[in-house]
Amino acid sequence: MTSNGSRPRDHSVQSVERAVSILQVLATQGPSGVTEVAEALGIHKSTVFRLLATLESRGMVEQDTERGRYRIGYTMVELAAGASKVNDLSVLSHPICQELAAAVGDTVNVAVRDGDDVVTIDQAIGMSIMSIDWLGKSSPIHATSAGKLFMAHMTPDEVAEILAKRPKKYTPHTIVDPVRFAAELEAVRERGYAATSEEHEIGLAAIAAPIRALDGKVIAAVTLSGPTFRINEDTIPDLAEQLMGAGAKISWRRGYVKRE
Repeated sequence: MTSNGSRPRDHSVQSVERAVSILQVLATQGPSGVTEVAEALGIHKSTVFRLLATLESRGMVEQDTERGRYRIGYTMVELAAGASKVNDLSVLSHPICQELAAAVGDTVNVAVRDGDDVVTIDQAIGMSIMSIDWLGKSSPIHATSAGKLFMAHMTPDEVAEILAKRPKKYTPHTIVDPVRFAAELEAVRERGYAATSEEHEIGLAAIAAPIRALDGKVIAAVTLSGPTFRINEDTIPDLAEQLMGAGAKISWRRGYVKRE
């Protein structure tokens, strides 16, 4: 007790309360700067900056380094096991994913990069008997179609850094050799989509097409996954065309217009 009989203030609890308040502000206001958050909560900017830095280190918020604004991070998607409204990408993409899943009968996901992993932030399940619930789950970047797509648009140094960590060989088909991987990524760039066959799980194949931001950068991937007897060399060309069409629609909804 303090000299005036009141309980001492628990600063750790206060920090947690303020951190939660910051997340609530970002969830309701959208991307915001330190000053905007501080004004919304009525607390000092230095306190907001310190808490944002902690939240960013755990992936709960992300910063647009060019604009200095913060937004909800994809770790929050994992914690919420797929609460789709934390980012407007999942809201914009879901009807298109549902349409494609109904047309092809397999699972259509939207995934984003999270370090050396990819995280599924939206999902539309088709009629396949092998449909798997990926929502909110992480998968290794090097052994997934979405991950290959992201790596195909990284710098050579970024790719080398990932491969230098000796990524796990999940099946006999997982590609980990740098030379083979470089050739694989070049093929992804040439054809516009990525594909995997039993590289993460035996019996499972997947295709990924890009979702682009206004400036053309690949910010996410729309993927189609299913059993190898449905997704294989014979079916991939047609399925990939449909998937890239879906990716183009989502990108257009995000404001991207392809320039010839």
